[in-house]
Amino acid sequence: MKVSIVTPSFNQARFLERTIRSVLEQDYPDIEYIIVDGGSTDGSREIIQQYAPKLAWWVSEPDNGQTDAINKGFARATGEIFAWLNSDDTYNPHAIAEAVEFLAHNPHVGLVYGEANFIDEHDRIIGRFPAAQTDYARLRRGYVHIPQQAAFWRADLWRQVGPLDPSFYFAMDYDLWVRLARITELRYLPGRTWANFRLHSSGKTIAADDRCWPEMLRIHYRDGGSWFAPIVAKYYLRKLAAPLINWRRRRQMKKYP
Repeated sequence: MKVSIVTPSFNQARFLERTIRSVLEQDYPDIEYIIVDGGSTDGSREIIQQYAPKLAWWVSEPDNGQTDAINKGFARATGEIFAWLNSDDTYNPHAIAEAVEFLAHNPHVGLVYGEANFIDEHDRIIGRFPAAQTDYARLRRGYVHIPQQAAFWRADLWRQVGPLDPSFYFAMDYDLWVRLARITELRYLPGRTWANFRLHSSGKTIAADDRCWPEMLRIHYRDGGSWFAPIVAKYYLRKLAAPLINWRRRRQMKKYP
């Protein structure tokens, strides 16, 4: 099965090559790799050009942000399995091969995901993403626990529920998980560490975390959710805890000089 990987990027030259190499050095033979750059001015274009012969398609031009770039990439994709990897994150060896093997032997599962490490700007592991099994009902309650970096899903299902909603800046992956979970089984594989989620000062997780839960609530209400649902309570608890959470993340990043 061909696997299409899309990397959206904008001014991430500092990390971009590590991301690209983590895809191109996978041991799975049938990868279609697409990079959609938003017109970077930091040298990213030159890095992409170095690897252009190994890419299925790439572009560097102004766009409407990360969600738009991901949609643009998947519109070009021809694989049977889709995933996206942001330009500051990386795959671990064998990740794609293991995901494909699982999906090939479990045709009833539409999306599979493994574990992900938190890493710092120097690729040092500083924590663990709290991955866990979830499903449609739990997602609707705000029980997400899917590391986007370590998730792979069937392209035919994307064509049923996609593309991503361009109005979302942060929760477009949560929206996709909800749409997929409504029509297929999601499966978590504990012990399979497939990806690394980079935490750094300019990353969205640190810089704009306060935009995530309001967008998740938009999805909740859009789909007929109640004001008294658990996800609403979690939003207010998260809002109260956000300063502590972000402080802990920054502390993690500063643990190593």
